[in-house]
Amino acid sequence: MPLLPRRFERLRAVLDRRMGDLTVLLEHVDKPHNLSAILRSCDAVGVLEAHAVSLKGRVPTFNRTALGSQKWVALHRHEHSTDAIALLKANGFRIYGTHLGADAVDYRSCDFTGPTAFVLGAEKWGLSEATAAAIDQAIVIPMAGMVQSLNVSVANAILLFEALRQRQAKGCLPSQGEGVAAERYGPLLFEWAYPQVADWCRREGRPYPALSPEGAILEELPRGVRLRC
Repeated sequence: MPLLPRRFERLRAVLDRRMGDLTVLLEHVDKPHNLSAILRSCDAVGVLEAHAVSLKGRVPTFNRTALGSQKWVALHRHEHSTDAIALLKANGFRIYGTHLGADAVDYRSCDFTGPTAFVLGAEKWGLSEATAAAIDQAIVIPMAGMVQSLNVSVANAILLFEALRQRQAKGCLPSQGEGVAAERYGPLLFEWAYPQVADWCRREGRPYPALSPEGAILEELPRGVRLRC
């Protein structure tokens, strides 16, 4: 079925508000429910992409909690947390890790309006020693109860929505696509609009076709590919 113009406009409106400078790195958060809930919160806030390091032999899987959010928030896998952190730092991110250390500060005292990455570990183990040593700032979410930890997906949502609140208060939320690098915006929009055609283009090693302002493909494609639209 051809993509309806209103559907294309919805996709473009969402991409226009995505933030490429806000992300999460998940260390051994492999439970499908938690991973799904985290990506759902990422999508709700406007996070462009997330990162994950899985336990050996584990592959990220999702359940119905995600509500399809894994289609809209790319999850990049890494072998080691320290390598992922080094990559994020090289791209200008400040790294905040949820870690109960002596130097941890209340998350509300931090400025998340610049390029920000939150590193969260599995509830049972928390962050590994190497990861805790690599972050820029340890943060905690103060609690008044007997239990001193939150479900990891809940902690993720609290941190992301605080970053959103700060950026909204500062007036620096993207609204016209400025949160996505110019060279990535067009390809991402095409992949969102026509994921199966995008897969075919990648397999064929060819560029994505141009789109009209209404989202129609401006190129004659093979019949078998057209049927996937």
